[in-house]
This record gives sequence, structure tokens and C-alpha cells, in this order.
Amino acid sequence: METHNLILLFIHVVLFMAPGILAAGRRDVDDNTNQHGDPHHPELFAAEFAAAPKRRNLKACVAVNQIDKCWRCKADWADNRQALADCALGFGKGTTGGKGGDIYEVTDPSDDDFTEPKEGTLRWGVTRDRPLWITFAKDMVINLKQELVINNDKTLDGRGAAVEICNGGGLSVFKVKNVIIHGIHIHDIQETPGGDIKSNEGKAMPRSKHDGDGIMVFGSTNVWIDHCWLHDGPDGLIDVTMGSTMVTISNCKFSKHDKVMLLGADATHSEDKAMKVTLAYNKFVEGCVQRMPRCRWGLTQVVNNDFEKWGEYAIGGSNEPTILSQGNKYVAPDGANYKEVTRRAEATEDEWSKWSWKSENDVLENGATFKQSGGDIPITPEMITPDTTPVTELTADAGLLVCSPGTPC
Repeated sequence: METHNLILLFIHVVLFMAPGILAAGRRDVDDNTNQHGDPHHPELFAAEFAAAPKRRNLKACVAVNQIDKCWRCKADWADNRQALADCALGFGKGTTGGKGGDIYEVTDPSDDDFTEPKEGTLRWGVTRDRPLWITFAKDMVINLKQELVINNDKTLDGRGAAVEICNGGGLSVFKVKNVIIHGIHIHDIQETPGGDIKSNEGKAMPRSKHDGDGIMVFGSTNVWIDHCWLHDGPDGLIDVTMGSTMVTISNCKFSKHDKVMLLGADATHSEDKAMKVTLAYNKFVEGCVQRMPRCRWGLTQVVNNDFEKWGEYAIGGSNEPTILSQGNKYVAPDGANYKEVTRRAEATEDEWSKWSWKSENDVLENGATFKQSGGDIPITPEMITPDTTPVTELTADAGLLVCSPGTPC
């Protein structure tokens, strides 16, 4: 009898708890759906999006490549922003941007006056005649009405905010020196008509039509572009031309674009023979078609970059450029026609066979090939020593970083 009563008691308990157990199971399913941002519940999706950076910051910060090791993973980065200026490597080493100058905070994303910009705007900051370290007070989307012409000794530092420059003019580093562009999302740049545009504290001067480059470096020296994300536009994402030299492009992400990067304007501008450019730790993802970069004249070191399934070719050139490819990862597209990494243009084989294009310790995957030519390339002190760490690790954080003051970046 006692056993019978215990069995009845157990059955009553189970029946009493069953609805709660089933409901809890349903709540778990709903919670998991909402956790991943149900697009049919905008408020939940927005909350999830806002929380994502906080979750990412909980992961241990690991700086892998030589440039990132110089400044990353320090919780006090926001109190010592200008320490970044000591970290450029490659041909752009020594570029300090606005180091030693005041911190100027962009508080106004508007660009209503490009002849007399108002204080608080990005255009006001970049046109000052003194060193400035330019930061951003909050997340902002900046639609430039005309190209943004950057003066000497400037740093654009997007850390701590989500800064987009898009759907308008691009950035012009025009006949100046010592510029750092860091942590900016540049996309969907458009052609702009030109006109009177301010480039310094003097009078606004006439500028011609801008072709829609994301970043144009023209006749400038000591330029460092780091941890930016560039995609979509009518022309190049980055163009370095007209005698520009001592340039490093590092830790950037490039996506969804045809003619990605041009080094050297055209065959008539032999001043580009002095050009020296370093590409290091960048990621060119699937959707990039060609020109990663396309070189005329000059010397380019391409070191520890990740090239993922280009559309036509990865590295091209004409007019006797010297290209040293070291420790990169080249993953060819699946089609049979575009397995070759390189493309020579505007020359016969007798001519281009004398150009020095060398591949050293590159990883070639999915049938990728690299056609070498010419003699050995002397190693100079400015060149970055290739890292033997897998490229996927060296470039894992290429593009924009999520940085919050008080936590490692």
C-alpha cells in the first residue's frame, strides 16, 4: 500500500510540473532565435547588433603581426592615442601624422561648406596648418560634398567610433607629407565636380573633378594607411601616383571592387620611378577583381598579405616596376582561366622578362601560379621582414577594429 501511494504521488508531481517544463523548452527555442537577431523583431535585432562589440571585447586580445604588436592590446590606448605614431613599418616607417599636435575631436558629421568649413567638422580639422591628431566623438556617417583634401601632419584616428566616409567625395592626400589614416570605413565613393575647395588655412583654391578614388595619394611622401576597410566605388580604392613615395598600406581589408589599387599614374610620369610602397598584412577578399596592386615604375614590397580568389589577376604592372612578393597567401579562383597571380601589360616578353618580379616563400593554393622574371631584388633596411606565422593569423584582424576606451583594442 505504501508503495502504491508513492507511485501515485510521483505521477501527480510529474503532471503538475509538465506544463512548466514544456514552456521552458519553448522559451529556450525562442531565446536562441532572438539571440541571433530575428530580422522580424527590429528592436531585438538592434539590441543584438549593439551588444556584439561588447561580446567580442570579452575575447582575449591577441596582436599577431609586427605592426599590431607595437600598440594593440593595451587598455589605456585611448589615453595614449599618439603612441600609434611610432608603429609604422615598411617604406612608410617614420610617418608620424599629427603626433605632438593637439587632439581635435570631430563632433559634426556635416560637410556643408567646403570653402570655409566650420569648426567641429572633419574638413575643418584636416585643413589646419599645424599638426593635429583627429578623433571622432561618436559613431558617424560622413557624406563629403567634395573631395576631402588633407593637409600636412595629420592623423585621422577612427578608433573608439564607427566612422564611415561614403556616398560622396573621397580623401585626397595632395602634395603633402606625413599623413596617417587609421580605422576608417570608406565605401561607395562617388565622382565629385570640383570647384573652389579648401586644403589649408589660406583661401580655397580651384580643384578639378575628382574621379571617385577612395584615397588618392598624389605627389606626397610619408603616408600610412592602416586598419581601414575599403570597397565599392567608380575608380580605385587607393591610388598612389605622381611621385608619391615612402607609403605603407597595412592591415586593411579590400572587398567588392574591380580595379582595387593603382601605384603609378601612367607611362608618361617617370617621376614614379622613385616610388616605394609597402603592402603588409592586408586582406583582399573574394569579390576583388584585379589591381592588388597594379604597378608602374617604382619598387613595391608585398609581404604577408592574404589574396582570396581574385577575378582576373592579383598583381599586375607595366613600365619596368620592381615587385617583391614575400610570404603571401594566394588562393586562385576556381575557374581554369585565371590561376596566374601576375599580369604584365604594355610590353613584349623580351621586355618584361627583364623586370624583377620575385616570389619568396609565398603559399600558392587552388592551382595558383606566380610567373617570376628578372634579376634579384636587393633587400633594404626599410623592408618588413616576412613573418613565418600563417598569413591567415597575421591578417585575422585586417580591416576595422572594435575599440572601446578602457578595454584592450
